[in-house]
Amino acid sequence: MVKIKNYHQRKDSDGKTFYVLELLGEVEIVQSKETGKSYATRRKVSMPTTFDEESCQELIGETLPGSIIKVECDPYSYVIEQTGEEITLNYSYTYINSEEELDKVPQKVKANINAFASNGMVNA
Repeated sequence: MVKIKNYHQRKDSDGKTFYVLELLGEVEIVQSKETGKSYATRRKVSMPTTFDEESCQELIGETLPGSIIKVECDPYSYVIEQTGEEITLNYSYTYINSEEELDKVPQKVKANINAFASNGMVNA
Protein backbone atom coordinates (compact mmCIF):
# COMPACT_ATOMS: atom_id res chain seq x y z
CA MET A 1 0.00 0.00 0.00
CA VAL A 2 1.08 3.59 -0.59
CA LYS A 3 -0.15 6.67 1.21
CA ILE A 4 -0.97 10.05 -0.33
CA LYS A 5 1.13 12.41 1.77
CA ASN A 6 0.71 15.71 -0.04
CA TYR A 7 0.18 17.36 -3.41
CA HIS A 8 2.10 19.99 -5.36
CA GLN A 9 1.26 22.40 -8.15
CA ARG A 10 3.44 22.13 -11.27
CA LYS A 11 3.53 23.69 -14.73
CA ASP A 12 3.93 21.80 -17.98
CA SER A 13 6.14 22.94 -20.86
CA ASP A 14 3.31 25.15 -22.14
CA GLY A 15 2.94 26.86 -18.76
CA LYS A 16 -0.35 25.12 -17.96
CA THR A 17 -0.89 24.35 -14.26
CA PHE A 18 -1.52 20.79 -13.05
CA TYR A 19 -1.21 18.91 -9.77
CA VAL A 20 0.84 15.91 -8.68
CA LEU A 21 0.20 13.68 -5.69
CA GLU A 22 3.16 12.88 -3.42
CA LEU A 23 3.01 9.14 -2.68
CA LEU A 24 4.88 7.39 0.14
CA GLY A 25 5.70 3.68 0.13
CA GLU A 26 5.89 1.38 3.11
CA VAL A 27 8.61 1.74 5.75
CA GLU A 28 11.82 -0.08 4.82
CA ILE A 29 14.84 -0.85 6.98
CA VAL A 30 18.10 -0.43 5.05
CA GLN A 31 21.76 -0.54 5.99
CA SER A 32 24.01 2.48 5.49
CA LYS A 33 26.88 1.84 3.07
CA GLU A 34 29.07 4.27 5.03
CA THR A 35 28.37 3.38 8.67
CA GLY A 36 26.88 -0.10 8.40
CA LYS A 37 24.05 0.98 10.72
CA SER A 38 20.40 0.34 9.92
CA TYR A 39 17.89 3.13 9.40
CA ALA A 40 14.25 3.46 8.41
CA THR A 41 13.21 5.08 5.14
CA ARG A 42 10.27 5.29 2.75
CA ARG A 43 10.30 5.56 -1.02
CA LYS A 44 8.60 8.66 -2.39
CA VAL A 45 7.29 9.47 -5.86
CA SER A 46 5.13 12.15 -7.49
CA MET A 47 2.22 11.09 -9.68
CA PRO A 48 0.53 13.53 -12.09
CA THR A 49 -3.24 13.91 -11.81
CA THR A 50 -6.17 15.45 -13.65
CA PHE A 51 -7.59 16.67 -10.31
CA ASP A 52 -8.16 20.22 -9.19
CA GLU A 53 -6.53 21.51 -6.00
CA GLU A 54 -9.58 20.84 -3.83
CA SER A 55 -9.72 17.20 -4.93
CA CYS A 56 -6.00 16.76 -4.22
CA GLN A 57 -6.45 18.26 -0.74
CA GLU A 58 -9.27 15.79 0.00
CA LEU A 59 -7.04 12.83 -0.95
CA ILE A 60 -4.29 13.55 1.60
CA GLY A 61 -4.08 10.62 4.02
CA GLU A 62 -5.80 8.13 1.69
CA THR A 63 -4.08 4.87 0.78
CA LEU A 64 -3.81 3.24 -2.64
CA PRO A 65 -3.11 -0.37 -3.54
CA GLY A 66 0.32 -1.03 -5.01
CA SER A 67 3.88 -0.12 -4.25
CA ILE A 68 6.78 2.10 -5.23
CA ILE A 69 9.60 0.31 -7.01
CA LYS A 70 13.16 1.25 -7.92
CA VAL A 71 13.97 1.16 -11.65
CA GLU A 72 17.23 1.68 -13.48
CA CYS A 73 17.58 4.79 -15.67
CA ASP A 74 20.21 6.86 -17.43
CA PRO A 75 22.54 8.63 -14.96
CA TYR A 76 21.56 12.14 -13.83
CA SER A 77 22.81 14.66 -11.26
CA TYR A 78 20.90 15.25 -8.03
CA VAL A 79 21.59 17.70 -5.19
CA ILE A 80 21.02 16.34 -1.67
CA GLU A 81 18.77 18.95 -0.06
CA GLN A 82 20.16 18.63 3.47
CA THR A 83 23.87 18.84 2.56
CA GLY A 84 24.01 20.57 -0.83
CA GLU A 85 26.17 17.68 -2.12
CA GLU A 86 25.71 16.87 -5.80
CA ILE A 87 25.62 13.16 -6.62
CA THR A 88 24.96 11.07 -9.72
CA LEU A 89 22.10 8.57 -9.61
CA ASN A 90 21.20 5.84 -12.10
CA TYR A 91 17.80 4.90 -10.70
CA SER A 92 14.38 6.40 -10.21
CA TYR A 93 11.24 5.35 -8.37
CA THR A 94 7.88 4.61 -9.96
CA TYR A 95 4.45 3.67 -8.65
CA ILE A 96 2.82 0.42 -9.75
CA ASN A 97 -0.73 -0.36 -8.70
CA SER A 98 -0.41 -4.17 -8.81
CA GLU A 99 2.11 -6.98 -9.17
CA GLU A 100 0.78 -7.61 -12.71
CA GLU A 101 1.99 -4.14 -13.71
CA LEU A 102 5.52 -5.05 -12.64
CA ASP A 103 5.94 -6.96 -15.90
CA LYS A 104 5.01 -3.81 -17.86
CA VAL A 105 7.73 -1.64 -16.28
CA PRO A 106 10.65 -1.15 -18.71
CA GLN A 107 13.94 -2.66 -17.56
CA LYS A 108 15.50 0.79 -17.90
CA VAL A 109 13.62 4.07 -17.85
CA LYS A 110 14.64 7.63 -18.66
CA ALA A 111 14.46 9.91 -15.62
CA ASN A 112 12.85 13.30 -16.05
CA ILE A 113 15.37 15.51 -14.27
CA ASN A 114 12.89 18.39 -14.38
CA ALA A 115 10.76 16.49 -11.86
CA PHE A 116 13.50 16.98 -9.25
CA ALA A 117 14.17 20.25 -7.47
CA SER A 118 17.67 21.54 -8.11
CA ASN A 119 17.52 24.15 -5.36
CA GLY A 120 15.92 22.18 -2.52
CA MET A 121 12.49 23.59 -3.36
CA VAL A 122 9.59 21.81 -5.06
CA ASN A 123 9.39 22.73 -8.75
CA ALA A 124 6.20 24.66 -9.39
